[in-house]
Amino acid sequence: MSDSANNKLILVDGSSFLFRAFHAVPPLTNSKGEPTNAVYGVSNMLRKLINDYATPYFAVVFDAPGKTFRHELYDQYKAHRPPMPDELRVQIQPLHDLIRALGLPLIIEHGVEADDVLGSLAQNAARQGFNVIISTGDKDMAQLVTERIILENSMTGAVMDIAGVQEKFGVKPEQIIDYLALMGDAVDNIPGVPKVGPKTAAKWLQEYGTLDNLIASAAEIKGKIGDNLREALGQLPLSRELTTIKCDVALHYSLDDLKRKAPDIAALKDQLGSLGFSSWLKTLNGDAAVTAGEPAAPAAAPKPAPVAKDYQTILGQAEFDAWLARLEQAELFAFDTETSSLNYSEAEIVGVSFAIEAGQAAYLPLAHDYPGVPAQLDRQAVLQALKPLLENPDRAKLGQNLKYDAHVLANHGIALRGIRHDTMLQSYVLNSTATKHNMDDLAKHYLGVDTIHFEDVCGKGAKQIGFAEVAIDRATEYAAEDADITLRLHQTLSAELQQRPSLWALYNDIELPLVKVLAKIEENGVLIDSDMLAQQSQELADRMIGLEIQAHDLAGSAFNLGSPKQIQEILYDRLNLPVLKKTPKGQPSTDESVLQELAVDYALPRLILEHRGLSKLKSTYTDKLPQQINPKTGRVHTSYHQAVAATGRLSSTDPNLQNIPIRSEDGRKIRQAFIARPGYKIVAADYSQIELRIMAHLSGDAGLLNAFAAGADIHRATAAEVFEVAPDQVTHDLRRSAKAINFGLIYGMSAFGLAQQLGLSRNQAQSYIDLYFSRYPGVKHYMDSTRELAKQQGYVETIFGRRLYLPDINARNAAQRQYAERTAINAPMQGSAADIIKRAMLACHDWIETSGADLKMIMQVHDELVFEVAEPILADSIAKITGIMSAAAELAVPLLVEAGSGANWDEAH
Repeated sequence: MSDSANNKLILVDGSSFLFRAFHAVPPLTNSKGEPTNAVYGVSNMLRKLINDYATPYFAVVFDAPGKTFRHELYDQYKAHRPPMPDELRVQIQPLHDLIRALGLPLIIEHGVEADDVLGSLAQNAARQGFNVIISTGDKDMAQLVTERIILENSMTGAVMDIAGVQEKFGVKPEQIIDYLALMGDAVDNIPGVPKVGPKTAAKWLQEYGTLDNLIASAAEIKGKIGDNLREALGQLPLSRELTTIKCDVALHYSLDDLKRKAPDIAALKDQLGSLGFSSWLKTLNGDAAVTAGEPAAPAAAPKPAPVAKDYQTILGQAEFDAWLARLEQAELFAFDTETSSLNYSEAEIVGVSFAIEAGQAAYLPLAHDYPGVPAQLDRQAVLQALKPLLENPDRAKLGQNLKYDAHVLANHGIALRGIRHDTMLQSYVLNSTATKHNMDDLAKHYLGVDTIHFEDVCGKGAKQIGFAEVAIDRATEYAAEDADITLRLHQTLSAELQQRPSLWALYNDIELPLVKVLAKIEENGVLIDSDMLAQQSQELADRMIGLEIQAHDLAGSAFNLGSPKQIQEILYDRLNLPVLKKTPKGQPSTDESVLQELAVDYALPRLILEHRGLSKLKSTYTDKLPQQINPKTGRVHTSYHQAVAATGRLSSTDPNLQNIPIRSEDGRKIRQAFIARPGYKIVAADYSQIELRIMAHLSGDAGLLNAFAAGADIHRATAAEVFEVAPDQVTHDLRRSAKAINFGLIYGMSAFGLAQQLGLSRNQAQSYIDLYFSRYPGVKHYMDSTRELAKQQGYVETIFGRRLYLPDINARNAAQRQYAERTAINAPMQGSAADIIKRAMLACHDWIETSGADLKMIMQVHDELVFEVAEPILADSIAKITGIMSAAAELAVPLLVEAGSGANWDEAH
């Protein structure tokens, strides 16, 4: 899931802020003399969050009254806490009522604490691709921080990500539990090590890594503090358990349950009046986005007025003839197919729909089949009658993802021509991040229309029926609406695009013409040697068995190498390997990063990692690819998607060709199974360091321009500049560091990230970055000016005018703002690279079509194009392809294309 407003979840630690607000806000009372200061403080914090985050996903969590499982673990847990003041207790219910009136989900779970609920909700959402912001002031929550989960103290504005945790506490998020256990907690009555405070706890964990390692080395700790540690050893496991947030609470909430509802204005007014919040009450109707809890959103064009609908079912010849005559005279008509399958290579037409004017559409059923189905026109006869119209390039067609419809028509012998507009691509070019680009979401976003969904007519899951089984009257409502909505979307989106000439040109000159190119590549497919893959699968299986035997021997017994639980037991309980990281539940981790670190010193983790790698290759590629070979063509036909990646890059599915591995020997073997037919060779041509070349072009930095103009190894040249050595004295390690800096900076890498990648201190990494900018000042100027421009206009552009909007570029939340700033720097480079290879694909396709040369373009993978070329024209074709790709853009530096050929993809690369 992309990082947008729709995949952010805001979780509020209501209990934390309730206590903090009560003590921080001066005493306030309403007209009845009832205290309101805590409600006032928390409600203001909630209003700020609502205003800062334009997301529908939002929940407020409070502690339930009564004891929790921690009291069962330790009967003295929180034993010394004073009772809640009456002045605070009476404010709880009014606050809950106010939260509900705002439309915010309110969660209270008995037997656990709010922290446990927050941890469980956060991890569940993160697993589903959400970015989670936990609004809290509780330090214990730092143990939950990950790449997708950050903390924000909405009362102070402080934001804490992974780097922030390390900066504040001196330990990593995964060490926070041990850190808290060592210090204990006087308020909660959690025993720790006497006299151990934050500095000592952090120092020990920096040195020993984990509490278990520290306990094992307790005899080494000198002085009184060492005595205190040794005396506390018996209670540290309990302290750790008490401080561990439980992240597997059995909650019955889906993410849809965590969506904000429209505020209950009447109830809200009653609450505000009762509380005496007169200023808020006065502005309620005039500031709905902030005061009434409505999600803030960017300004959008007014929704078109509702349109009266007149949908027709075509069952007779006369009706069909009349519609056909209208379509032949129309300047533009919307067209859509209803089919038997989503797989374009096997889909057959069940019916077609048309629209010429908004609100008027027709559905022509052709293959519905169910008891009592009305008589329908003959499919073959109808399609033959439509063929001249659909194949006429001068009759303009409009659709939503017409590439799919083109494939389906091709299955019936019709070559769709005259694709004039595609609403999916119009939306994508207009704003790639505003919404998803399927018709249902577009209709809601741009027209304010709730459409009939496929599941509404066909059902879901095991009970889902094929479209041919849908009653024709119901199918008409659905299918005619598709054509009608597509036409209405075009009217809205086209008007918006034409107001932005660079986007209109991008749409007409790159994205729309690319439809037929991608359709042709998909139709061409790639030949797969299934026998070779079967042999590789067997070899992988044999090697996996060998690894299992070795692993069982090292472990002393048989175990399942695919079971994290069994691996955990073997590594840590039986072999006593050091625990480097713990799961959120406090168990020793067996994830890949941990095993890689352990594999440096221990054989068993190394074997487990190797087994995992082989298992993934086998299941994902060598076993699965043969199953995806089309029996009619003997080839694999992927699906390319234009409207997925925000930056303009293509993606592919079924299979995902973008992820075929290349770095490992086993991965390269898989590419050997991508072969050419007899008499042909595979040609692979890819751009060399294209994003760095685009950086040189955009920044105009003299050092980068000169290095590329001279044809120098850019990483070696950078190493020579940054580390002040002669180019011939640059070592492998220096070049590696320079490469990390080159690529890291264009992706917005921080000193902390570079330090982690190169194994340096943060200060040393920062000094490398400072040296880099001193040698390449144009790059620094470009980055600074791009950030500033993005803040001013809210978007950045590629060389060819593609826009990436950055709604968080001026966010108050530091983590969101910094992410948007990194995106602002990288998107013009990544997006320009995407535009360039698309232009190259268009030019290559035109050359192939006009020249009649005996070759096919069969794959696009990142910055690489792959062809199947007849051997007699191999040399000439390579020269032509590299020439076309090199000329796809005029940059201030040469566009270098590296090409090779071979019997298979691996040989050609």
